[in-house]
Amino acid sequence: MTSRGTKYWNSGAIPLIAPEILGDIIAEVADVGVVISETGSILSVIVNPTNEAFRQLERWENKDIRTTLTIESVPKFESRLAAFLDGKPQVRPVELNHIDSESRTESPVRYSFHRIGPDGAILLLGRDLRPIAEMQQQLVEAQLSLERDYETQREYDTRFRVLMENTSEAVLFVSVVTGEITEANSAAVALVDRPLENLIGNQLSGCFEGRKRGDMVDSLASQAISDLNKKTVAELRGNGQTVTVFPTLFRAAGERILLCRLVPEDDSAERSDALSQNLQALYAAGPEAMIFTSDTGDVLSANDAFLDLIDVAHDINVRGRSFADYLQRGSVDFKVMAENAARAGRMRNYATKLAGEYGSPRAVEVSVTKLTAGTQTVFAFVLRDASRAEATQTRPHPSSDESMRSVAELVGSATLKDIVAETTNVVEKMCIETAVELTMNNRVAAAEMLGLSRQSLYVKLRKFNLLSRDVDGDS
Repeated sequence: MTSRGTKYWNSGAIPLIAPEILGDIIAEVADVGVVISETGSILSVIVNPTNEAFRQLERWENKDIRTTLTIESVPKFESRLAAFLDGKPQVRPVELNHIDSESRTESPVRYSFHRIGPDGAILLLGRDLRPIAEMQQQLVEAQLSLERDYETQREYDTRFRVLMENTSEAVLFVSVVTGEITEANSAAVALVDRPLENLIGNQLSGCFEGRKRGDMVDSLASQAISDLNKKTVAELRGNGQTVTVFPTLFRAAGERILLCRLVPEDDSAERSDALSQNLQALYAAGPEAMIFTSDTGDVLSANDAFLDLIDVAHDINVRGRSFADYLQRGSVDFKVMAENAARAGRMRNYATKLAGEYGSPRAVEVSVTKLTAGTQTVFAFVLRDASRAEATQTRPHPSSDESMRSVAELVGSATLKDIVAETTNVVEKMCIETAVELTMNNRVAAAEMLGLSRQSLYVKLRKFNLLSRDVDGDS
């Protein structure tokens, strides 16, 4: 309504609009506007100022619009233009692909046809379809990727089924959270003597006599993460057969799952190596502390006897830590033992002290052996509590006994100051002799053990005439 109460528009008609204002309106409501003649010659091009990608289209003026289209778009344009010129009602928009002659890139645009004057001019209002095309392309790629994932999953599922059915061992997959059996092979079905449909979805404890619902799964999970290789022996419900359960814990799709291998007791003795079983039993229940480390000193596994020495509840707390953390002299002790074992293959009766997180240091004797596991070097340590056995006392050196007797003879014939000086020399000589012996004449390691520089150690070796003795012994 105007200020005088009249209408701008009468009977649906739009009043005359100035050409420059009409151009602005067209540029705002469409991505591109193209004015063509009835023969297809481009008279004018109006581009939305926010669409920088279509600025190149302003060069189309005075060209035939067909020269800007791809080969497959030309027939579609001519067909739709002919229908519009014939006056057919409700001519549908057409999707055309423009091509840049320089970069050869295609730009899909959806055009609608409009008459704008009696001179035969036709206005094509275009909407940029590239965002839609990009989204469609992304959807297609996502669909193809999904199909590839499905194919890969089906392939792995087929391999899994074939492997399960062709293995002679009875295998069950059990959910740790629910305790239910999720998969079972034919060997497990035959061993448990139950149909497959009665196994899948039922509790694992229901297959065994005297087993509670949660206790058995928790026990198997704890056994799976331990390196002690303890066995779980259970009696099957129904046929009364005794089996050994070997669990393996893993995580899939955020859920913890147990792979349980069921080996009948009679088959277990036939298939297992007796030496392997004996060694595992010795490692798990032996009185001597045993520990395996990498060549860098990281703990790979430790038995219960070692955990007792350092007062640790479970081997999980020591795995991955450095063995030097539990030795009194730290990396010096480990370096001496590792270097000697690497050179000679083994080292026996190395005296040191072992300290846990809370307990006081405990004297131990360590024997170390170098092992080769594939391409990796592993050190096996056997530790013996020296405080409980008199046989493990350090043997005195003959030269030290003579020195002590010499000191005792000084009482009454020398001053206390002279006796103390002589005693200091005796103790110093004993410490140097012990360090050199423990390190098997490794001067660098002996200096580190005594807290001396290498040069200071050589000075003291010359002082006590130990350097020439070592040279003679080596020769």
